[in-house]
Amino acid sequence: MSEPPAAETARATERRGSGGWDRVLKDEQHLVSPGSEWRSELYRVAIEQFSRAADVLGLSADIRARLLEPRRSLVVNFPFGGAKGGVRCDPNRLSAAETERVMRRYTAELEPIIGPDRDIGAPDMATGERDMAWMMDTYSQGHGQPVPAIVTGKPEVLGGTAVRRAATGLGVVFCLETILAHLDMELEGGKVAIQGFGKVGAVAARELAHRGAKVVAITDVAGGTANESGLDLEALEEWVRANRFIRGFPGGDQIGRDDVLTIPCDVLIPAALECQITADNAAALDCRLVVEGANGPTTPEADRILAERGIPVVPDLLANAGGVAVSYYEWATDIQREAWSDEQVIARLRGWIKDAVGKVLAAADRWGVDWRTAAHAVGIEPVAEASQLRAVYP
Repeated sequence: MSEPPAAETARATERRGSGGWDRVLKDEQHLVSPGSEWRSELYRVAIEQFSRAADVLGLSADIRARLLEPRRSLVVNFPFGGAKGGVRCDPNRLSAAETERVMRRYTAELEPIIGPDRDIGAPDMATGERDMAWMMDTYSQGHGQPVPAIVTGKPEVLGGTAVRRAATGLGVVFCLETILAHLDMELEGGKVAIQGFGKVGAVAARELAHRGAKVVAITDVAGGTANESGLDLEALEEWVRANRFIRGFPGGDQIGRDDVLTIPCDVLIPAALECQITADNAAALDCRLVVEGANGPTTPEADRILAERGIPVVPDLLANAGGVAVSYYEWATDIQREAWSDEQVIARLRGWIKDAVGKVLAAADRWGVDWRTAAHAVGIEPVAEASQLRAVYP
């Protein structure tokens, strides 16, 4: 339920007053990538000249930030395509009404370069069905009719697929099952530790427990819990619904957010943020297998250490691809104006994951490389071949 206008105004005033926006901007300056494509020596000079004029004019920090960045940047290259983008903000500081305005404005700015047959959006960190509904509606308003295929991860009533909510976590589980069969390891009775209890980690934990695995440790942003005999996930989910965070859960020993990475287990699933397994802690991991549920949780330096220790890593490109796969299924059903049952979607996802893992394992054997390199090679090879066949025109 969104806040009433008075409460929203009070929140906005609180942020803008007493240098509020200044603090927000300063807090988030570290998120600005110094390697963005438009940043050059010419751009640096332009910023310096702008800043001198802004000082004379006494421009506020928020106006400076808006005027310093391009409204839209289009970068063209070949043969690779695709994109990933978002809004640089802290969603926890925004009301529902403010978030809606940000999402709708973001969609309006992207309108010239997106489309159901060109480039479509999907939820990522801090976004979900509500945000995708706003994006779909904004785009549709400008085209005079509903365009459900413009985004995926929507509510079912707007053309979404129910399985999309759990797809990434399900993909992790299907991928792990296939890998364990290849390694002659058993899932039932195996000990699993998971970093992250959001849309990926919570689903993976629940599904693995249903298959007989022991989830011995789970953490979220505030901390976590561990129980060598296996955690009661139903009780943990109920605790989190009531208390928001895992911290304080009485069904296990309290551990720090990053302690889960070094918990003794058979399978470690980092399903939170990027760069969690690094050169500083890779030597302390106490697992037989790492399955990347998050995007980029393992640094290249850590990869080398784990390889030396004989701990294989199932890369994010493969392990967490379930969300992207089901996004494609949702888009396909929207385009075709038909509906697939949850069972059909899950069956397709399981088959696709099994096939993809098989291709990666075969490529790793053929080229004598690790699974991450093999996964990238399997993806890049057909793109490179297609690019060569199409040549360059004009």
